[in-house]
Amino acid sequence: MSALHLIRHDAIAELRLDNPSKLNAFTPDMLAALDAHLDVIDADTEIRFVILTAEGDRAFCAGADIQAWGDLPPAEFARHWVRDGHRRFDRLARLSKPTIAALSGHTLGGGLELAAACDIRVMTPNATIAMPEPKIGMVPGWSGTQRVARLLPEPVIKEMALFGRKLDATRAVALGFAAEIAEDARAAAFDIADGALASSAYATEIAKYMLHAGFGEDTAAMIETLGSGMIAASADKAEGVAAFREKRKPAFKGR
Repeated sequence: MSALHLIRHDAIAELRLDNPSKLNAFTPDMLAALDAHLDVIDADTEIRFVILTAEGDRAFCAGADIQAWGDLPPAEFARHWVRDGHRRFDRLARLSKPTIAALSGHTLGGGLELAAACDIRVMTPNATIAMPEPKIGMVPGWSGTQRVARLLPEPVIKEMALFGRKLDATRAVALGFAAEIAEDARAAAFDIADGALASSAYATEIAKYMLHAGFGEDTAAMIETLGSGMIAASADKAEGVAAFREKRKPAFKGR
């Protein structure tokens, strides 16, 4: 059984990391489970929000499990471990439903990249974020130099990636990386999601697409998604489909 669980709370889905003996470090099974859980979440129209949590208070996620990738041949490491992880984190980032990460304790390396793939983050007072890859002769591989770098000022990301400095919760909130500090980050994340349940699910989805198009998160797909949604609701689209099925020339009216 994977150490990444999908738990339903009515309209809120919880993705829970459950590998506390390794500080919730990500394994290949967890990456595969993330893909499978996102299939379920994507297909379930009753799910409105997604919250990422972790077992224990020592760490949200200490990154990728070094036992899983430390001995991989270079080509396999790049082709599968890095690209597969990148693809799955990208998929989380581009999920149509809003996402919140509840961070407690250490959020390091791949764990930071996972948190950055969510729309917002809540941190406990003891939470820290860091990019320790160079300390083990590595560099970020799951969008640490891309997505995380878009969420923090350039000097700060360099401070972390080049000099190994950690950011505590107070500074992370001041810099806009996290939304708030809460003694119970999970409870605070659920409060945020509960408070948004009265909003329009469709309007929220479209707002996320618009924001991502502006921020550079899968811009091409977001633009085409928005345009396709507009045209799909038009009389011209209905006429075009009907004409194709009836094997006749369409009579478009420009609406």
